[in-house]
Amino acid sequence: GDKLFIGDMPLDLRAILAQEPDKLAGGIGFGPRIILSQQALKATGLVQPGSLIRWLYRVALANPDGTPVSEAALAQFITDANTAFPQAGWEIRTRSNVSPQFSKNLERFTQFLTLVGLTALMVGGVGVANAVRGLVEAKQGTIAVLKSLGATGGAAFVMMLMQVLVMAGIGILLGAIVGVAIPFIVSGAFGSLIPFPMQPTIYVSEIAAGFGYGLLTALAFSLGPLGRSHDIAVAALFRASVDPNPAPLRGIYIAMVAVAAALLVGIILALSSNAALAAYYIGGVIAAFALLRGVAMALVWLAKRARHLPSAEWRLALANIHRPGALTASVVLSLGLGLTLMVALALIDGNIRNELAASAGGERPSFFFVDIQSAQSQAFNEFLRARVGTAKIESVPMMRGRIVQIGDVRAENIKAKENIAWVLEGDRGITFAATMPQGSSLTAGEWWSPDYTGPPLVSLEAEIATGLGLKLNDTITVNVLGRELTARIANLRTVNWRSLGINFVMIFSPSTFAGAPHSDLATLTFNDGGDVTREAQLMRDVARTWPAITSVRVRDVLDALNKLVEQLALAMRGASSIALIASILVLGGALAAGQKARQHDAVVLKVLGMTRGRLMASYGLEYGLLGLATALFGVVAGMAAAYGVVVGVMKMDFVFLWPQALVAVAGALVLTVLLGLAGTWRILGQKPASHLRNM
Repeated sequence: GDKLFIGDMPLDLRAILAQEPDKLAGGIGFGPRIILSQQALKATGLVQPGSLIRWLYRVALANPDGTPVSEAALAQFITDANTAFPQAGWEIRTRSNVSPQFSKNLERFTQFLTLVGLTALMVGGVGVANAVRGLVEAKQGTIAVLKSLGATGGAAFVMMLMQVLVMAGIGILLGAIVGVAIPFIVSGAFGSLIPFPMQPTIYVSEIAAGFGYGLLTALAFSLGPLGRSHDIAVAALFRASVDPNPAPLRGIYIAMVAVAAALLVGIILALSSNAALAAYYIGGVIAAFALLRGVAMALVWLAKRARHLPSAEWRLALANIHRPGALTASVVLSLGLGLTLMVALALIDGNIRNELAASAGGERPSFFFVDIQSAQSQAFNEFLRARVGTAKIESVPMMRGRIVQIGDVRAENIKAKENIAWVLEGDRGITFAATMPQGSSLTAGEWWSPDYTGPPLVSLEAEIATGLGLKLNDTITVNVLGRELTARIANLRTVNWRSLGINFVMIFSPSTFAGAPHSDLATLTFNDGGDVTREAQLMRDVARTWPAITSVRVRDVLDALNKLVEQLALAMRGASSIALIASILVLGGALAAGQKARQHDAVVLKVLGMTRGRLMASYGLEYGLLGLATALFGVVAGMAAAYGVVVGVMKMDFVFLWPQALVAVAGALVLTVLLGLAGTWRILGQKPASHLRNM
């Protein structure tokens, strides 16, 4: 019942929309969308020659029985439409691609989730290997008894494998239950924050895939440690430590590990939404395992050659790093994978925020004014000048055009680079100008003379030209106002988009659109950056005096973008926390697996007169050295991974943010030392007598 002024027309508010089924297709909105009749639209005065108007047709194709048509029939409909209207210049989106940019962002986020999931899977596999190694060590006496009673090494392996599979099955079942419940919990608790309808469903195929991942991971990482049980000697009944250097793993068990690993890689590639990404990642994981193994070997080598030190604590710490059965390899591998991920995520997040800060800084417009009729342009500029004084006002003609052909190839047949494909999706803002706009610089060719009146020329942004495979003197055809126009590329230029000033991908020579109706686009930049009160008053004045002109406050745009980035960063951190938590648990498991050897050492050293404080100091030095070496590797590897994502995928400038890296290093050191000392403290408090009887 309230009155709402749109343009020159007062309208009655009849209803409030609670939800829009096609909201995803609308992109980012800076205000509520409005539905009104076409008669009311005409009465508003918004529809003028050159106004920016986009018509959208929703077509629901169905079979005679009411069911949706097949993909083949849908493709044929698109072909027929393009044949019937060859110069329409429209864009056709189907039910599988309602919002191309959203689909691409969703695909990238899915890729990120794939990487996080695979990281958690591999880190968890390392945890399985550590746990099984500890299990075999704890069951040495039992296996020795069975062997003394006639059991073979193969029988011991089978019994241990059955035990591991039962435990793995319980863990996989619990994981499946939690995984199924999480979407329902998220939908119930945060459904209102998700910008699209979410209907949680139980997918049996995905649950089965999870079981396959879990089972093959357990096998691939446990068969090697379990194979060691084959060669446990009966002499383990009589001595606490039989052989710190066990025999090499038998060939049959190496073959079994290889088969399980191949099956795991196969199921990852088969079920991944991006097989190429998964393949690259698996290759990276293999390389990371090899590099971390090399780091561990280098630490052992250095520790052996630096053992002649005057301090007993330092000598003991170095001895613990290089002695047979040391935790060095397990700790370096467990900590290294998790830390690399943590550093990479911290640097990616920091670079995204730096990019936004760079965009928000400097001289940026306070307002964009859209849909200024060319006949109103001078009067509107005078209106602004009377209210803003010496503030900077810029105005350029603006039209909308869609690239339909490059050379002799139609746009729909062009395979553009992924980060450039958006230029071919929908219509673009274009302009014509006698001089090159601020924020641009030529990289190839020459700008036309101000009085040029020859055949149509176009200036193209250099990165776009590279992505489309274009060079100087190539031709590009655009559809403007329903007509196709072909222009020759006269020059290429780079654009400083961060300034948020007026600039365009395509700028045409002045005479190209002579006589064509168009509107103007204007920007207003306050010398002092402006303030909220002043900007709000100006928006009200423009709305009252020029109701057909749209005012866009840049501050609102940046706030909306910041909110989107913060939501994305929060989602990324939430997803990656799974892998980080897994890394911490695996590190704790690796340290716990060596507690038996720690117990033996602590008892002997305490009997020989070493105090608890000196033992804790030596263990702290050991864990600190392991953590520091692994942290340095994690920083280098994480920085390389972040560089690849920021530069290769996000197409941004990369900045090494040393505070985030130092925080990651400090966190790794503290985590390693605390977890190591927490497990050691309990051992140091035990009485030696009960352990000496079993040595």
